Amino acid sequence: MVSASCLVGAPMETRILGPLDAVRLTSLMDRTRGRPGIAIGLIDGPVLPTHPDLAGQGIEEVLGRPGGTCARADSTACLHGTFVAGILCARRGSAAPAICPGCTLLVRPIYSEADPASGNMPGATPKELAEAIVDCVNAGARVLNLSSVITEPSPRGSHVLGQALDYAASRGVIAVAAAGNQGLIGGSVITCHPAVIPVAACDLRGWPVSESNLGRSIGRRGLMAPGLGITSLGTDGGPQTSGGTSAAAPFVTGTIALLWSEFPRADTAHIRLAVLQAWSARRRAIAPPLLDAWAAYQTLSSIAA
Repeated sequence: MVSASCLVGAPMETRILGPLDAVRLTSLMDRTRGRPGIAIGLIDGPVLPTHPDLAGQGIEEVLGRPGGTCARADSTACLHGTFVAGILCARRGSAAPAICPGCTLLVRPIYSEADPASGNMPGATPKELAEAIVDCVNAGARVLNLSSVITEPSPRGSHVLGQALDYAASRGVIAVAAAGNQGLIGGSVITCHPAVIPVAACDLRGWPVSESNLGRSIGRRGLMAPGLGITSLGTDGGPQTSGGTSAAAPFVTGTIALLWSEFPRADTAHIRLAVLQAWSARRRAIAPPLLDAWAAYQTLSSIAA
């Protein structure tokens, strides 16, 4: 079954940086809102597109089951999907980070809304997740946001999911995946896949939060991003504050979408290299480095020059 799952202090100032400043996203966001031609595949819960800060944004539903639009605004699936969507594409100036509102968001849920909000995400099989990955790739996604982890792996399920990730990689699509919130050291078929960028969550001091999964593959090929006290959109029209690796992953996803918006001819290898800022073979720690969006932009600028 599949279920959903750092900020740093400012050494030269007394104020505490916000999550966007902590990963140096603000300067990149000042340059671009993103482009509609850069599509993000959101594989999560359904989204409430009538939210005042999402209405009119480039949100499209990728056909599948369940549907992409919330049927129950009080469901955990809708709350989670809308929260992540707000981080990625809410209206600038809203309570949410609103990283790339100019990009297209392709919503392909894997979580149903059978139960009201309970604090626990409903489940989906690895096959259902694999189908959602393929659907988003076929719909034109350039980057995928997977806020999910495998909780009951099986050899067959792992094989099918691995094939879907292979297919995404073969099409030049970058998959960004939440590392998971079980506080474990290790990995899954998702975080261990060579084409995936796993994302751990960290606190205001730059330390991994205790709930965040870490491990060799996460440390070598992943990143850390803000995952504590993140404010985004709630389904009641007001803001909601949450955290974990599900909140951290879209900071990386949004950065990649903005970079591709600024450098539309950049290939997948250059985008990955710019974002990761280190050869994986040189990493030894189980905790990955912090995302640095502006350094990624500068790297791509030098490559394109």
